[in-house]
Amino acid sequence: MSPKSSNSCEDECDTDALKSEAEDDKGGLEAKMSLLNGITVIVGSIIGSGIFVSPTGVLKYTGSVNASLLVWITSGVFSMVGAYCYAELGTMIRQSGADYAYIMETFGPFAAFIRLWIECMIVRPCSQAIVALTFSVYVLKPIFPECQPPDEATRLLAACCILLLTFINCWSVRAATRVQDWFTYAKLLALFIIIAAGMYQLCTGHVEHFTFEGTTDDVTSIALSFYSGLFAYNGWNYLNFIIEELKDPVRNLPRAIAISCTLVTIVYTLTNVAFYTTLSPTEVLGSAAVAVTFAERLFGAFALCIPLFVAASTFGAVNGVLLTSSRLFYAGAAQGQMPAMLTMVSSRATPVPAVLAVALLSLLYLTVSDIQALINYVGFATWLSIGAAVLCLPVLRYTQPNLERPIKVNLFFPILYIICTILVVAFPAVASPAETGVGCLMILTAVPVYLLLLEPRTRLTGLGSLTDAATRLIQKLTLSVRPKTK
Repeated sequence: MSPKSSNSCEDECDTDALKSEAEDDKGGLEAKMSLLNGITVIVGSIIGSGIFVSPTGVLKYTGSVNASLLVWITSGVFSMVGAYCYAELGTMIRQSGADYAYIMETFGPFAAFIRLWIECMIVRPCSQAIVALTFSVYVLKPIFPECQPPDEATRLLAACCILLLTFINCWSVRAATRVQDWFTYAKLLALFIIIAAGMYQLCTGHVEHFTFEGTTDDVTSIALSFYSGLFAYNGWNYLNFIIEELKDPVRNLPRAIAISCTLVTIVYTLTNVAFYTTLSPTEVLGSAAVAVTFAERLFGAFALCIPLFVAASTFGAVNGVLLTSSRLFYAGAAQGQMPAMLTMVSSRATPVPAVLAVALLSLLYLTVSDIQALINYVGFATWLSIGAAVLCLPVLRYTQPNLERPIKVNLFFPILYIICTILVVAFPAVASPAETGVGCLMILTAVPVYLLLLEPRTRLTGLGSLTDAATRLIQKLTLSVRPKTK
C-alpha cells in the first residue's frame, strides 16, 4: 500500500472513531438549558465588569450624579426595548447565532458576514478582554492597595482566567452552565451587599452628592455617556445566540429576557445610588476600582470581601461571553461563512474549535490595556450591529408576513429603538472621530475578506486543500466531528 493510501486509510479510521464517539452523545448541540439557566446566562453575561468600570465613564460625560443616574435608568429601558424586539426575532428564527441568523434571513449573506465579522473579530473578544482585565484589577487591588497593579501582572492574570474558562467550556456545557449559575449568585450577593450598605447610608441622610450641579449641556458628551452605560448592559441578547440549547424557547426565551433585564436595571440603579451615598464625584472619577474604594470607606476590615466578590462577578461574565460567543462562531461556520472546522463538535457535545477561536482572539486583545478605548470600540460596533438586527423585524413583517410569530411586537418599539441607535452611534462618531475611524476600519476589513474568500466570482482558488488539511488536523487535536443534520 502506498504512503498516500495508508494516510488516507488512517484519516478514515480516525474520522470513523470520532463519528462513533459523537453519535454516542447524539452529535450536535443539545437543548439542556432550563429557564433558570437562561436567566443566569443573561444576568451573568450582563453583570460583569460594566457596573464596576462604567460609573466613572458615565459620570465623566454627564457631569453630575443625578444626570448619570438618569443615563443608567434610560440605558436599562433602552436595553429592555431591544430585548423585547429580540424576543419576536428569537422565537420566529430559532437558530443559534441570533443577530447573524436574523440578518442572514433578511438581508442575505454579505450583510450577515459583516455582522458576523464585527461580532467575532471585534465585539466578543474585545468584551471578553475588558472583563478579564477588570477581573485582574480587582484580584490584584488588595495586593497593591496604594497604586495601580502592574500592567504585565494584570494581563497575565487575565490570560489565565480566559484559559481556565476555555478548558471548562471545552470540557462540558453542563460544567460551563454550573459555573455561570454559581458565579451569577456570587455577583448578585456582592451587589446586594453594596446596595444594602448604600440604603443604610441613604437612610442616615447621606444625600449631599445627589444633585444636577455640573450637568453638561453638550449633546455629544451625553451620547458618549450612553456608550459607557450601554456597555454595562451589553449581554441582554446573548441567550438568543444559544437558543438551540434552550428548552422550550418559545416559552422560556421571552421570560428569561424580561426577568433578567428588569432585575439588572433595578440592581444597576441601586448600586450607583449606593456608590454616591459614600463617594463624591471626584472620588468616583479618580478611582480605577469604584467598589473597592466604596468598601474601604464603609467596611473596614471586611473591605477585602468586595474585591473578591467583584472578581467572582467578572469571572462569571468572562464565562458567559465565552459560552455564547463560541456558538456564534459555530453558527457562522454552519452557514459556510467561517472555516468549516468551527462547526465541529466534540464527543462531549461542545463546540471545542469555536471555543478555542474565541479564546485566542481574546488573548490577542489583551495586548491593549486601555479599557476605556476598548469600550468605545465595542460600543460603536455593537450598537451599529444590533440596530441592523432590530431593523430585520419590520423588514420581515413586510417581506415575509406569513412567518410563524409566537410573539408579535408592536412596530412602535423597533422603530423607536432604531432611531435611538442612530443617535447613539452618530453623536459619539462626531465627538471621538479617531476612535470611530479605527472602529470603521476594523469593520471595513470584512469587505476584502468576503470578496477574496467567500464571494464565488472573486474568491481565491487553490485554498481548498489547505483548509481541508487544517480541518482534519483540528478534528484530530480536539476529537471533534461535524454534527449530524437534524
